[in-house]
Amino acid sequence: MTAGDQGEGYTPEQGPTNGIGYVAVVSSLEDGAPPPQLVSSMSWVIGFVSAVSLLIGLSLAFWPSSTIKVGAALLAINFLLSGVVRLVIGAMRTGYSSAMRAVMLIFGMLLVIGGVVILRNLEASAKVLLLVSVIMVGLSWIIEGVMALVDSDDAKSRAWGLVGGAVSILAGIIVLAVPGWTAVVFLWFTAIALIILGIVGLLRAFAMRRSLKAARA
Repeated sequence: MTAGDQGEGYTPEQGPTNGIGYVAVVSSLEDGAPPPQLVSSMSWVIGFVSAVSLLIGLSLAFWPSSTIKVGAALLAINFLLSGVVRLVIGAMRTGYSSAMRAVMLIFGMLLVIGGVVILRNLEASAKVLLLVSVIMVGLSWIIEGVMALVDSDDAKSRAWGLVGGAVSILAGIIVLAVPGWTAVVFLWFTAIALIILGIVGLLRAFAMRRSLKAARA
């Protein structure tokens, strides 16, 4: 069949002229390109999250004590709000049993008391919060190392599994042995990581906005 038999509007490169829009839509779907509205929303979300990460990282780098206090204060506010909600539910919800309502009230009261204690002792609470975070990191490394040693029996690269597990356990033990020194390193590492991630995320968001403007031009 020749081009003339297929109609005057047909060209091998474009297909029928009355189907150009259809061909463009199919090509766009096959390429998997997200719609501009989604890209715009993603750029704003990525930019906002990255800006927050950058600000937190800079705050940890220059004002570590104050930043941790703010974190402790936010945790205390969360405790207070959660405690009040549980107190209200425990006092007004009629569908619960007496034992369940008592547990809800006690738990809510403990949360409220914990929030008040944290707010009244922000500096001490910030130090405790940091130490707890470091201890959790150390314990997680030890657990991960033990799991790596156990899983290395069935692994093809058993030697690397043993080395990785041993290093993870050793790092966890060091963290738990000197939590104060580890806390300082942990703070600096977190600050640097947040700053880098924030800058990279902002650059990505700006690049996405530029690509949208170029596509609309």
